[in-house]
Amino acid sequence: MSAARNGLAGESTGLPRHIAVIMDGNGRWAKKRGLPRTAGHSAGADSFRRLARHCQKLGIEYLTVYAFSTENWKRPREEVDGIMALLEKYLRQALRDMEKEKIRIRILGDLAPFTPELQKLCRECMERSAVYTGAQVNICLNYGGRDEIVRAAKKWAADGCPALDEERFGGYMWGGDIPDPDLLIRPGGEMRISNFLLWQIAYAELYFSDVLWPDFDEAELDRAIEAFRHRQRRYGDVE
Repeated sequence: MSAARNGLAGESTGLPRHIAVIMDGNGRWAKKRGLPRTAGHSAGADSFRRLARHCQKLGIEYLTVYAFSTENWKRPREEVDGIMALLEKYLRQALRDMEKEKIRIRILGDLAPFTPELQKLCRECMERSAVYTGAQVNICLNYGGRDEIVRAAKKWAADGCPALDEERFGGYMWGGDIPDPDLLIRPGGEMRISNFLLWQIAYAELYFSDVLWPDFDEAELDRAIEAFRHRQRRYGDVE
């Protein structure tokens, strides 16, 4: 596996080159305050925007967030509609502020179930931000790790089953050209992966926090990064 894929390229600075986040705890945050779950998702979206800017300021090259999973469609219709409205709002704000922020946006996942308007906004954000060379934010929508691996296998088969190794197979993933995460953060108190980036996080450092996502601010992210900097990273060849 190349240095570009396993994150070794970021070790010279001591900072993770690529951070992945499972944005967990929006619903519980709202419940604690007697608010509807949509209020928690709105607060979580604000937290995401702040931390994306903070990552850019720190020099983190890639930030990947789990925004909407393949399983999230099972939630109540009102909640799903609220999440879709927030997504549309975020994408419109991203388009409005794009020249100022200069952050590349990539959408990873199957957009087919979304409305034509949302699909158009996703494509426009990716196309217009592709010219920027700074930080890149990857938003996983209608995404599942197992689904991604199955899709990759189908693409490989459709290509005639060419000779395969790990690096080539990784190229069939949604973000096959993106380096693997160095650090996976999960706020919200849960300690599981929840079908997120199953292939890509093979050697990522894991950081769990009890802080609910809407309260996970810049200082909390700095704590996660500081913990990462004190880890001795191993890739299966050193004990």
